[in-house]
Amino acid sequence: MVYALLRPALFLLDAERAHGIALAALKTLPGGGSNDCTGPLATRVAGIDFPNPLGMAAGFDKDAEVPDALLRLGFGFAEAGSITPLPQQGNPRPRLFRLEEDRAVINRMGFNNGGAEAAVARLARRRGRPGVVGINIGANKDSVDRVADYATMARLMAPLASYLAVNVSSPNTPGLRALQDESVLADLLDAVIEARGKLGPPVFLKVAPDLEPADIDAIARIAIDRRIGALIVSNTTISRPPLRSAHGGESGGLSGAPLRDLAQQRLRDFRKASGGALPLIGVGGIATAEDAWARIRAGASLVQLYSAMTYHGPGIARTITRGLARLMKRDGFATIAEAVGSE
Repeated sequence: MVYALLRPALFLLDAERAHGIALAALKTLPGGGSNDCTGPLATRVAGIDFPNPLGMAAGFDKDAEVPDALLRLGFGFAEAGSITPLPQQGNPRPRLFRLEEDRAVINRMGFNNGGAEAAVARLARRRGRPGVVGINIGANKDSVDRVADYATMARLMAPLASYLAVNVSSPNTPGLRALQDESVLADLLDAVIEARGKLGPPVFLKVAPDLEPADIDAIARIAIDRRIGALIVSNTTISRPPLRSAHGGESGGLSGAPLRDLAQQRLRDFRKASGGALPLIGVGGIATAEDAWARIRAGASLVQLYSAMTYHGPGIARTITRGLARLMKRDGFATIAEAVGSE
């Protein structure tokens, strides 16, 4: 109710400024992560115990400033980043746009973040606190060796992360999506896995929704061969379904409600390509418990959201998890794991 009252005022502000206010507000909350994974929504993926399957996607907390506050809101895990080795400003403003009529967002942020050194210091201060916090790693825009950037980030973040998410799917860093090509991806993942070390956290790979069938098959095969912990499906899309908002023509990655069906289909495609041998994390257009449940039934072991919180506010995590418990009981499943891929 409080957010419903505040939202009109926030929506009068530039989207990026409003996002900054949201982060500042979350910094006032005490941490609230938990290692209690005994509830009905608890699940285990890639050797990690999650209290519930709903996470905050990367992009909201780019510099790992508020992961514990997000856990307190009811998310089962929080993914910080993308973080790059060196600080970078990202693309010129404005670069974040609300599409209110479409319940969507377009961003062309460009991996703006304070760099690895600042993030390491911040994450080190939370060492020992409960809760699952993943670190999404990227490469600097002007890097001469992007594979080396990912390896550097894996080495630095491995001691501080519950899992590492390799982001090669942002459309806002020129040439980054080329790292999804079969000829490059295997070498990149090998470098990340070696840098992470034998005792490091699991490595997840975040992919784009804008992939051809041959790309999907190749990525699934490489991920299985490298024993990747999970695939995050998917990042924002550069495609443009019909949109009503005046900002619909802005360049960048589209997220929110218009991405839902594409992301759901891409999840099904990866489920088929991997034969169910690879855990999947469903992202894109999830705004309700029904959306999250459909993604789980389609093959997602975990789900994430970001854009929906812009429109529904910080209570969305508890609303969705309560709804998931109800839907799971309605459909006769005792655990989330039983429901995965059951559609």
